[in-house]
Amino acid sequence: MGKRIIVQARGHGSGTYRVRVKAFRIRSKYPANLSGEGIVIKMLNSPGHTAPLAKIKYEKGVFYMPAFKGMVEGQKINFGVGDVGPGSIMRLKDIPVNTSVYNVESRPGDGGIFIRSGGSSGIINRISETGVFVLMPSKKEKEFHPKCMATVGVIAGAGRLEKPIMKAGKIYHMKKAKGKLWPRTSAVKMNVVDHPFGSGRGKNPKSKVPKRNAPPGRKVGLLRARRTGHVK
Repeated sequence: MGKRIIVQARGHGSGTYRVRVKAFRIRSKYPANLSGEGIVIKMLNSPGHTAPLAKIKYEKGVFYMPAFKGMVEGQKINFGVGDVGPGSIMRLKDIPVNTSVYNVESRPGDGGIFIRSGGSSGIINRISETGVFVLMPSKKEKEFHPKCMATVGVIAGAGRLEKPIMKAGKIYHMKKAKGKLWPRTSAVKMNVVDHPFGSGRGKNPKSKVPKRNAPPGRKVGLLRARRTGHVK
């Protein structure tokens, strides 16, 4: 008798494959109509983020943001037009060219979407009449609305990937905190009851393009492939 494959089990939405709500209980985003200055009142560790979070107090309350390299508790940061220093939260049009930024908004008011992983940063490449062009960590240039907010500096946690993982249990708990599937078993190494690619005489990888409306148990292989075969 067959059993549900991992794809089906994940689609079912059980607690095994769901991320813990506790890991993402803190939402980091810019508040609306930010002006003046704020103070860093606490540094926090969040399992769902690759960089430490900072709790910022300002005149209308508190909010959370990814910490920048060199941030300390009690430090004051500037909002809006003013001195451009590490941690300053400003509109892209007010930030000078060749300045490192992170936590950039996709559109004005969304709270910050791009460049949020530990140790990463972008660079203000050029400013035109239509928008501001930022050199992303992928070395590709992206255009943003001039009124999008960003934080000046480099996001903290740069050495996260340099520390070796000495045992499997460490990465198991790291993945589990975010609801990631690990370890991942190759489909051709499974039994035929566990996966459509299972069994077979030897490790013969199969090429398969499932239908768009295929159920989770059959939607495996090359999903929505644009093309197949060898490149001529």
